[in-house]
Amino acid sequence: MKNVLLVIAFVFGAVSTNVQASNFISNSSSNTLEVSVYKSDVNLLCTSIAKGDTEIVKKLIANGENVNRKSNGLTPAMYAAKYNRVEILQLLIENGANLRTRCNKGYTALDYAKATNAKDAQQIIEAVVVR
Repeated sequence: MKNVLLVIAFVFGAVSTNVQASNFISNSSSNTLEVSVYKSDVNLLCTSIAKGDTEIVKKLIANGENVNRKSNGLTPAMYAAKYNRVEILQLLIENGANLRTRCNKGYTALDYAKATNAKDAQQIIEAVVVR
């Protein structure tokens, strides 16, 4: 359950709110309230992959979405590997996904599959990378 909540928070973007108030309790009319909202920069393709929405992924690719464009430092193949989205991973590979690309931290899609124990994704990536 904890992992599901983390995935949901990651997929929809972490929202942070910062509130500052001065003289909130006093009767003065100089009350100040500031609110800032910060959202993650995960694109629609990678969000759809994380959700497992194969149909949206197919439509985005058909409309020219770049299957190697990083989002929040990760490629779409890394998202597919991380969440063990085998059908989507195969679709990305068929459309030219580069499985040797490294994220901003130096990891590949295979590393994400191994780290999350995504055995099916790991097997597919290993079969393609070895060829």
